[in-house]
Amino acid sequence: MLPEIGEAGQERLQKTRVLIVGVGGLGSPIALYLTAAGVGCLGLVDDDMVSMSNLQRQVLYTEAEVGAPKVECARRRLSTLNSMTRIETYPTRLTAENAESIIDNYDLVVDGCDNAATRYLIDEVCARQGKPYVYGSIAAFEGQVSVFNYRGGPRYSDLYPRPEVIPPAQPGGVIGSIPGVIGSIQATEAIKIIVGCGEVLSGKLYLVDLLSLRHNIIEI
Repeated sequence: MLPEIGEAGQERLQKTRVLIVGVGGLGSPIALYLTAAGVGCLGLVDDDMVSMSNLQRQVLYTEAEVGAPKVECARRRLSTLNSMTRIETYPTRLTAENAESIIDNYDLVVDGCDNAATRYLIDEVCARQGKPYVYGSIAAFEGQVSVFNYRGGPRYSDLYPRPEVIPPAQPGGVIGSIPGVIGSIQATEAIKIIVGCGEVLSGKLYLVDLLSLRHNIIEI
């Protein structure tokens, strides 16, 4: 019914293969909304197990699944949401050894991970393969979204130049609703890229603070 999408856009969604790296707080809403939108194939990369402490933000999972592999629980849940979307699972971390071959199978990559090292890896492989990279990041009550390597646009490393040594990820608290907000925006950016509508966040960084409800878009 949306003129920006229409039947042709729905067909493009059905023919598209999207890789989600990380099916935790961000990956949960990304996967749910892309599956519901009718994306033809979703690849899920994650080596983690469902944990009780994660359930406040990882809405794909239930208490009954604690201790089970996330990608398998996600596959079962998403298949009940839309049986027409094919779900491919990779119960592993994205590494320098497997990133090239995994990403090669998909049309675009959506970032649901929680560490800079993986983001630089996604950035490098997407740049080599000429594929868009939908980025999202969260902390406490704040989040940010951008799209990299889209039609010659900036890369993640243009926004955050790669240091000689990448510091390890520091664990921190996050309000459960912020990955819902950021992940939903990432899913929307992916849909816009696929169907070719709207203004994609290429060359721009969207910032939101849910404590103050302040939003901002800055040029990269």
